[in-house]
Amino acid sequence: MEIYQLRAFATAARLGNLTRTAEALHLTQPAITAQIKALEEDLGVSLFERRPGGISLTRAGEMLLADAEQILHAAGHMQGRARELQGQVTGQLVLGTLADPEMLRLGSTLSSLAEQFPLLEIKTRNGPAEELLEMVTSGLLPASYYIGIHLPRDLGGLTLRTLHYRIVGAARERDALLAASWHELADRAWIGASPRHHVQVLLHALFARQGLASRHIIESDESSLSLSLARSGAGLALVREELATLGSEAGDVVIWPHARVAAHLCFVHSRAAEHEPAVVAALSAVRKVWNLGPAR
Repeated sequence: MEIYQLRAFATAARLGNLTRTAEALHLTQPAITAQIKALEEDLGVSLFERRPGGISLTRAGEMLLADAEQILHAAGHMQGRARELQGQVTGQLVLGTLADPEMLRLGSTLSSLAEQFPLLEIKTRNGPAEELLEMVTSGLLPASYYIGIHLPRDLGGLTLRTLHYRIVGAARERDALLAASWHELADRAWIGASPRHHVQVLLHALFARQGLASRHIIESDESSLSLSLARSGAGLALVREELATLGSEAGDVVIWPHARVAAHLCFVHSRAAEHEPAVVAALSAVRKVWNLGPAR
């Protein structure tokens, strides 16, 4: 029984698909299949049932999964400690990032990482929050920034700050917008975002609580563009409160006063990666930049 076989088993159990497991572990599907088969032969039990479109755990697989994850966790911890003893962090760190680097304090974080760990190769992957979250959960990314209503329970991470979002429209529509009801807002034209973008998720949840859905005519994942389009009268938009307030003070937009949506900016990582030296280094840099203090 080998660590790489247990890793293939645990990853396949999470993803329920051999092709996605191969992608997550940067191997071919036949290699993953061979590793799982060898583990099954070594253990003397079948771990998965093959079915059209994917795989599912057998009863034996369900009972052994927790043991496998515990072994992987212990092995990861041991490897991390050994690398720390070497006095240097090497390799590659790929971080998921959102659209606004200033809001993330990304420049300061990456600068701190590069200065403290000069042998660490750092890459970023930008994308919608929910897509990045899935990549971290599936093991395709070790860590990422994330904006959502809650810090995901099945991941580790840090809550960096609370963000607030406001509904805005063109200043010339001030009277109509200030007097609008929820139903009237839902019937107005909206500047939305892609389905997995955090703003779109927040907007959908906001109207769902009223039993309504907003009507999108324009899709934009860029917050500054959404504000600009709202200013021009192209539609209503949900934008970060700091931007909405600046636009209101400049007389460009009006803020609908009856909704203020809260969300959390987080830095998340998979449990399996929490002892990897590069992730430990990233967490340390994020804590330093956000003045969160040392890990307990």
